[in-house]
Amino acid sequence: MNKRIVLHASEIATPTGTKARVGKEMSRIKTIKDGAIVIEDGMIVAVDTSDAIMSRFDLNQYTLTDASGKSVVPGFIDSHTHFIFGGFRPDEFLMRLSGKSYMEIMKAGGGIENTVQATRADTFESLYSSGRQRLDGMVRLGITTVEGKSGYGLDMETELRMLRVMKQLNADHPVDVVSTYLGAHAIPREFKTDHQAYIQFMMEKVIPKIAQEHLADFCDVFCEDGVFSINESRQLLNKAKKYGLLLKIHADEIESMGGAELAAEVGTASADHLLEASEAGIRSLAEKGIVATLLPATAFCLNKPFAGARKMIDAGCAVALGSDFNPGSCFTYSVPLIFALAGIHMQMSSEETLTAFTLNGAAALKRSDTIGTIESGKRADLVLLSCPSYKYLIYHTAMNCVHTVIKNGQDAF
Repeated sequence: MNKRIVLHASEIATPTGTKARVGKEMSRIKTIKDGAIVIEDGMIVAVDTSDAIMSRFDLNQYTLTDASGKSVVPGFIDSHTHFIFGGFRPDEFLMRLSGKSYMEIMKAGGGIENTVQATRADTFESLYSSGRQRLDGMVRLGITTVEGKSGYGLDMETELRMLRVMKQLNADHPVDVVSTYLGAHAIPREFKTDHQAYIQFMMEKVIPKIAQEHLADFCDVFCEDGVFSINESRQLLNKAKKYGLLLKIHADEIESMGGAELAAEVGTASADHLLEASEAGIRSLAEKGIVATLLPATAFCLNKPFAGARKMIDAGCAVALGSDFNPGSCFTYSVPLIFALAGIHMQMSSEETLTAFTLNGAAALKRSDTIGTIESGKRADLVLLSCPSYKYLIYHTAMNCVHTVIKNGQDAF
């Protein structure tokens, strides 16, 4: 049995519970000074002060980790990324800086279509190698669970290849990879004149194959003007649900289309982006308990106004934070940057940002019963910060405070 005790943490800071924290509850963080965590076989079995743990457990039976001077928080959960892809798009980034919009670049043949061509040409081995390198970078920033989307193939062969790469990475890498099918990321050139034919292709050919091989946990759709309409998104998500896939949606990122309302209607686990979500849409997310996953680094890179995190929290929503790492609109998975943007530009408190990137991120992936907090019965996914308080995650602006990452009770970084 693998047995370990983390002792003398200057502070353990964690949200608590097995469900997303909503509204004002997002600010409720449990802290323990001079804290200790007992780990057995990758699971947390006790959390208390160091004195209490030392009086209850025989330290000679455990490997000891001295966390003096360090704050311990739950492993970070990035619940929205596109980290498997081929090629890069630096020219498009610079085009946006010169005034071109995301949709203008996309309509001109750039954007997602550009990455589709590069990814279709890439091999399993190449995608696996680059994906593994990115996971290595993520874990150094404290990420212990990451969601990854397909969507850069838009055909059967490449979409399945991307999902198989993620499945293999999940088996091989310390970071847990949660896979999402995002065939509805764009209309491929083969179907430009017939959107419905592409939707039928996904529903009749691709989704059944993914379900048969258990290649994805979720199905997602880019519900946006010029991409997939509300009706098209509803049709695809309802079909995916019939095949046992959980649901996500890219909603109201560029135009207010009613994507948040659709998320509430079909019962997605999360609605993501939400820069242009309506008041009614926000209320519907709160009423149905759907996680609002906000992606501030994308707004930053696109030079757009940030999503209304304060408005959503005050309306009773459960807000999560993610990176949206991808080669086009957000070529970063910088956790320190996301904490800084959420705190400085989205008026989220230190407690709310910590909850958003841990417990609520877990809820967005339907895993809050096993990860996202530091409590008995949860998996031992921990981040030891090289500073005495979780408040440094915002205060030490855009700097990486991660000292050690423990995944399933073992050092991952």
